[in-house]
Amino acid sequence: MSNSFGKIFTLTTFGESHGVAVGGVIDGMPAGIPFDESFLQSEMARRRPGQSAITTGRQEADQVEILSGIFEGKTTGTPIGFEVRNQNQHSQDYENIRNLFRPSHADYTYTEKYGLRDHRGGGRSSARETLSRVVGGAFAKMALRKLGIQIQAYTSQVGDIRLEGSYRDYNLNEAEMNAVRCPDADTAARMEALISQVKAEGDTIGGVITCVVRGVPVGLGEPCFDKLHAALGQAMLSINACKGFDYGLGFDDCGRRGSEMIDTFVAKDGCVTTSTNHSGGIQGGISNGQDIYFRCAFKPVATLLREVQTITNEGEPTVLKARGRHDPCVLPRAVPVVEAMAAMVVLDYYLQNAARL
Repeated sequence: MSNSFGKIFTLTTFGESHGVAVGGVIDGMPAGIPFDESFLQSEMARRRPGQSAITTGRQEADQVEILSGIFEGKTTGTPIGFEVRNQNQHSQDYENIRNLFRPSHADYTYTEKYGLRDHRGGGRSSARETLSRVVGGAFAKMALRKLGIQIQAYTSQVGDIRLEGSYRDYNLNEAEMNAVRCPDADTAARMEALISQVKAEGDTIGGVITCVVRGVPVGLGEPCFDKLHAALGQAMLSINACKGFDYGLGFDDCGRRGSEMIDTFVAKDGCVTTSTNHSGGIQGGISNGQDIYFRCAFKPVATLLREVQTITNEGEPTVLKARGRHDPCVLPRAVPVVEAMAAMVVLDYYLQNAARL
């Protein structure tokens, strides 16, 4: 089982949803970066459960304990070990699924691949594993600050409620002013009402997260198998419930003509730039200095708080009525996870590019 991500800046994660702790080891973190503990915890608060009425009711402080790699307030360049203790597991809520397969979950595939599974909250397949990614992303963001690189994600669609226009039409900082993490208050209110309605019906809903990366220098990414957008796509699709990825013009504009969508090169202040950015900041798999923007499609959560048909481990038909505390929509808590994965990819590729000089 592969539990590591990255080439130079790497993250290895461990732990299960209902185990003692979740944590990881970050390696390749540059030395001398100021450690911002308050920022780290604020990132964790954005992902933690129980933060609003439209998220799971599980209550976890998600306090990060740093075990190594920090000395006198700065990173030392050595591995950063960390852990977060689980404190609010209700493992008994999952006893009724010990011997059956939840539809659209990893129960069946894990059992077939490994011969067993942890039925308590899905074990390693639980989205609680993304906690470690947010820690890794927070450290990556601390390093990217020195480079002037900023990453902001937001909820751009829930169900059929879509945020209109481009990311440039909104103040993305306003996404943190509401529970849905949408940068438009009116649209956010409609999204929240839909999630609340779906939750009351024992159902779930999916949607889209958009992410913008500003300040990336020209030259990150390799021409063939390590294209920057391919790395971002792999990172995003590794997030629980993520079902799709596109960047730049993406799927929406693929039916247009090339004459409508090419990015014309222009000279500005002695530098090469483009008059438009349909390419999404990446051309030929390499960053071109423009804003990188992409979207991630997230499916509705598979755990429904209503009766659904399934089978037991022995193949016998049965009815499942899920218990426990579950998100009716993953999008609000997935926003910081998307940012974290983007930050780790960009820093890793920056370090790779620096190593070739």
